[in-house]
Amino acid sequence: MRRTAPQFRRRPRAALVRRGVLGVVAGYISLLSGCAIYHAKPLPTGPDLSRAPVLTVPVGAITVPGVKPEPFDLAKGLTETNVVTLAVVSNPKLKAIRLQAGVARAQLLEAGLLPDPQISGGLSKSSLFTGYSATLAEDIQALITRGAAQDAAKAHLNQVNLDILWQEWQVAERARELYIETQALAKLRGVLNERRQLLERLCHEDEVSLRRSDVTVSDVTADFMAWKSAETAWRTFKLKDNQTRHALNELLGLAPGVQLRLQDTASAQSITPAQYQAALAALPRRRPDLLALQAGYHSAEERLREAILAQFPLVNAGVTKARSAEEGIQSIGFQVTLTLPLFNRNRGPIAVGHASRAHLYQAYQARLDETTSEADQVWTAVGIMRHQLKTLDARLSGFEHAAAAAKESLTHGTLSLADYASVDSNALATRAEEIQLRASLEQAQAALATLLALPI
Repeated sequence: MRRTAPQFRRRPRAALVRRGVLGVVAGYISLLSGCAIYHAKPLPTGPDLSRAPVLTVPVGAITVPGVKPEPFDLAKGLTETNVVTLAVVSNPKLKAIRLQAGVARAQLLEAGLLPDPQISGGLSKSSLFTGYSATLAEDIQALITRGAAQDAAKAHLNQVNLDILWQEWQVAERARELYIETQALAKLRGVLNERRQLLERLCHEDEVSLRRSDVTVSDVTADFMAWKSAETAWRTFKLKDNQTRHALNELLGLAPGVQLRLQDTASAQSITPAQYQAALAALPRRRPDLLALQAGYHSAEERLREAILAQFPLVNAGVTKARSAEEGIQSIGFQVTLTLPLFNRNRGPIAVGHASRAHLYQAYQARLDETTSEADQVWTAVGIMRHQLKTLDARLSGFEHAAAAAKESLTHGTLSLADYASVDSNALATRAEEIQLRASLEQAQAALATLLALPI
């Protein structure tokens, strides 16, 4: 009976151990069933460009100040607001950039998750007993640095959102510039075409007059060179028009062949010196890229704080339950694993944190300096172009009055075509110059508004 008694008791205990192990395995498999599963996502094989502009966006979806979606009629044409709104919503690059916010949100989720507990165990067997040990432990160090990691991730998410907003502002500005340029090219088309046709007509008449010896070779050569200059300007215009049209379609996420009709609703945003100085002083509180750098600096400070907290002794604590295989004695206890800060002391991450913070500090200062310089340059250019446009408008008024009088004299036969062409060609050339200068001024004003973070 002494021999069989221990064997009789050992079997149910071994069975219980096996059941416990199987239960742990089953629980682990159950946990795995709730894990994420990888699914492959192949890259696209062709462009994803729209064949027509579509705008179905609520007002709250537009974050660029001053831009509010409005209905549009393709038959009447798109307004400046339509073009800016379509650009902010449909630009392919902005769609990709906005997904960065999802990455930052995932990083914030990761920073707030508690570390998973660790389970370790083992089995041993003797002729009398089956022994086992099981330990449940938790990383205490991760709990100490969790707050700083969360604050750093929140600041990073704020930085990403502000960076996206700044990208949207820049796309909106680019849309305004292309809209202004497209409108200017539409006006320029008629002026340049009329001038080249007039000079071409004059050259044909010069050929007839030259055969009759009514004009000199030098006169004909001068008229021919003027015609060639007009033809060169026309070819340059055609290339510029093609480039601008494709750039606008690309910005709006439209296929290259889409022909847009635009309304003439561009409005120059004039800024007074007082408004300029006030906006310049408020840049650190208003411009998204500067606010993003501030958020990045705050994130770096929190990362540094996390690294400093992690320099203290690493602690891993847990509970252990065991039974010896020799005597069958059961025990339960508490264990702590402590890493002594003798050699490492987390000095590497701390040094990286200090260097990153110093870099971001200087990067913010450099961006602020650069912004102030750029704003002053554009502000000065706007003043120069305003003065030039005022002078050019006065000269153009005189040329157009002279061209109107010359046309009337040509109709009555009191003025030759050569004299009329000379007067009208000057007026048309000046008109083309005025259109281009006015467009440049409006584009500079749009760029200045963006630089100063003013609502559109």
